[in-house]
Amino acid sequence: MPRTSRKRSTLANRAIVASAALLLGGGGLVAVNVYASAGEGDSHRSAPRTQNAGQWMSTIDCPDVATQDQLTNVPDAARPEVDRNLALIDSQITEAYKRFADEKAQIQRDPGFADNAILNPLKDKRAATLERIALSIGRVAERPQGLEGLAPCTLRAQDGQGQNGGQQGQNGGQGDGQDQGQNGGQDGGQGDGQGDGQNGGQDGGQDGGQDGGGQNGGGQAGNGPEASDFVDITTVQPNVKKARTARGGSKGTFSTNCGVNEAGKFNSDNVIVAPGVSNGAHHMHDYVGNQANDAFATDDSLAAGETSCRNQGDKSTYYWPVLRLQNGQDEADANADGGGKEGNVGEIQTPSQVTLTFAGSPKSKVTAMPRFLRIITGDAKAFTNGDANANASWSCTGFEDRQLKDKYPICPEGSQVVRSFKFQSCWDGQNADSANHRTHVAFADQNGRCQNGFKAIPQLQQRVVYDVPPGPGFAVDSFPEQLHKPVTDHGDFINVFDDNLMKKVVNCINGGRKCR
Repeated sequence: MPRTSRKRSTLANRAIVASAALLLGGGGLVAVNVYASAGEGDSHRSAPRTQNAGQWMSTIDCPDVATQDQLTNVPDAARPEVDRNLALIDSQITEAYKRFADEKAQIQRDPGFADNAILNPLKDKRAATLERIALSIGRVAERPQGLEGLAPCTLRAQDGQGQNGGQQGQNGGQGDGQDQGQNGGQDGGQGDGQGDGQNGGQDGGQDGGQDGGGQNGGGQAGNGPEASDFVDITTVQPNVKKARTARGGSKGTFSTNCGVNEAGKFNSDNVIVAPGVSNGAHHMHDYVGNQANDAFATDDSLAAGETSCRNQGDKSTYYWPVLRLQNGQDEADANADGGGKEGNVGEIQTPSQVTLTFAGSPKSKVTAMPRFLRIITGDAKAFTNGDANANASWSCTGFEDRQLKDKYPICPEGSQVVRSFKFQSCWDGQNADSANHRTHVAFADQNGRCQNGFKAIPQLQQRVVYDVPPGPGFAVDSFPEQLHKPVTDHGDFINVFDDNLMKKVVNCINGGRKCR
């Protein structure tokens, strides 16, 4: 796929999207999916449901194998094969979700069809892959028990979804209240009550994408987000509390300038989670810093790679899911893996600003990060996994004392969307990675202390700003079944600082200075 870069949204685009959004009440909810394909038949206006009357199915919900206790200590000798099979499990869910999206009308008519055509075949594939994982570990260590219980998946209904596939709406379009998007059904659309609203833009509702606008690159993906995923930031109460730095803490910071991905380096790989697997993320990533990062990157190739960082001693790689303006405009990846083929559609937005800051500990001095330390913050599957590992947050410039975990912000005119990531700041002192990519690092406790013998390291604090039109016409890329939910936002980091620069980072932080 050719590299592309996008400038910030023009005033014309801002006016187009803003004029298509219908603000509702004090909550600031607005119409989403305003660019969904208007050429879809009536058969796609209702979401699939199961035998439980009134439940409108929105996605496929599968246990996340990689986070299970049985896989926290995979032996190094088995790791490559385990990683490949974990990536295969993600591909199996993606394919099943595509079938689900294509067959939603049939599922509505015959709820048993979902079991026979989607869930049972998916269970069989997962069971075979889980057996391969168990065998690969069993060759070099004790075979993990109980993995077969992770094979079954279910269809998931959104909370508060109704039977009518939509509400009567205001002005012929949106429904009442903040759960309008939920009542409409995530995939099946806003339903019967939406009809003529928004000049037909929501005709067919959230269903527009996989067999309409999504795969063909002609507009909003049919798998989210929805109106209830957005909130007017001015209605949110301040919720940020800053920890006080105690005597003995480390007050300094070190900032590195690596640009905003002006070169347009994108791919749908994830070398941390799925090394050696093309399209292992099933969504597109933005990259700043190291320019050699793809699925097949090694420590050596990263060390030899070029960097977009101003300080050439920082060859670290920083990456996160792209944010797209869902305005019906084709992107270069409209028919590519990780892009339109998997429901990620719209124009990729180049950030207006990326700030990368390493901060200290409020309770202690920090120690150097090991070279090639890998850290993931947030959870790309938080919508189905739950929010235990979800810690990325959303806000608006001028309102950053209000941080949102599970909502996208609607920013007022003149304010820009902000994504913030705070990475784990405690390290086990031994490992640069772990089998689940989490247990070798941890967050400090509520008092700012590292527990269990972990050591404080410089905390990466990442802030990414976008100039997008006010309103709900944007979303982050996600795994298809995660429905572009804001809670699935996440960031990835591999430390490739040279030794001298890392020493400077530690000295600046521990010395209470602000350095660049």
